[in-house]
Formats: sequence, structure tokens, C-alpha cells
Amino acid sequence: MSNAVATVGTKFKRGDGASSEAFAEIAEINSIDGPGMSRETIDVTSLDSTGGYREFLASFRDAGQVDLDMNFTQAGYSAFLSDFQSDSSVNYQIVWPDTGNTQLDFAAYCINLGSSTPVGDKIQMRVTLKITGQVVLTS
Repeated sequence: MSNAVATVGTKFKRGDGASSEAFAEIAEINSIDGPGMSRETIDVTSLDSTGGYREFLASFRDAGQVDLDMNFTQAGYSAFLSDFQSDSSVNYQIVWPDTGNTQLDFAAYCINLGSSTPVGDKIQMRVTLKITGQVVLTS
């Protein structure tokens, strides 16, 4: 039997920045893409490297970004507009609905806030958050 987890019940939360920070769920999110982490490497290959293979050292990590596709709500747009206009990072959480309520905590800057208003459809928002620092996994 599979241990896969359905996406139903996933929550995306935004911190309020207070000293004992409280997180509020952002409503109407249709999909969360990310974080997409990557790592740089440093090529240390030399003419006397053995076996004819390049050699590398691990370098800086990049926690990537999170893209949110969501239905427009004035509250959601207002919150992300405030984050976009701020020069400070904001703390966010992704909470998955598995048995341990796995949670990803990270700080990020809102680097893109877009909307789409197609004929005969709903108003949509797309938000891109650039993560600064480490993503922390908790349960």
C-alpha cells in the first residue's frame, strides 16, 4: 500500500512579524510550487585528476522560491502587496496534511505579485516568494 499523501488540507501561512509570531492561513490557494532548492559546486578538476572525471566541491545552497497560484481575494492581495512593498523578509509556513503535519518554515521576499482577469473565468493571482536563508523542516 502506498504512503502517498493527498494535497487536500495543505495550508500556507504568513507570519505577523510580532516577537511571539502568530501565523495566519492565506485562503484560496490553488497550488504551491516549491521550494525548489539547489546547490552550487566548484570545479576543482586538475590535470592530475584521476580516472578522467571532473572533481567538485560543494558550495552555497539556494533555497529557491515558492510560487503560489490562487483565487483573488482582497485580503490575500493586500497581504502580499504589503510584503512586496516591504524591504524586510516575511516568515511563511507550508503545512502538509500528513499524519505528522509536516511543516516547512522559511523567510522570503515577495518578488512578484501578478493577477489575471480572463473573460468568463475567475480573477487569479500569482505570487512568487524568493526564500532567504534555510528552509526548516518540522513536524
